Amino acid sequence: MGKIIFKFETGEPQISAEIEEGESILEVALDSDIHLSHNCGAVCACSTCHIYVEKGEDILAEMSDKEEDFVDRARNPRISSRLACQCVVEGEGEIVVTIPDQSGIIGH
Repeated sequence: MGKIIFKFETGEPQISAEIEEGESILEVALDSDIHLSHNCGAVCACSTCHIYVEKGEDILAEMSDKEEDFVDRARNPRISSRLACQCVVEGEGEIVVTIPDQSGIIGH
């Protein structure tokens, strides 16, 4: 079991939650009542669950070519960009992510 800290570009207070091996960051965000769009239903077919991984990249599943293609389509991608639906925990430790402003995304 590990810990994840969600930070927000919009300035909202950060939220901490527990995360277990096999869970995705999107699943934990939704279970923690954090708004994180996921228009494709978490099947790596859009970029609405785009996040920035600040810490803990080494305990997440490696980025696939498909995920990389969709990250390139995200708004303001950075070297630390990932899709939360594809960030599945494969080890123990602490993860810190920043959720970009979701206000311009239409959908759920």
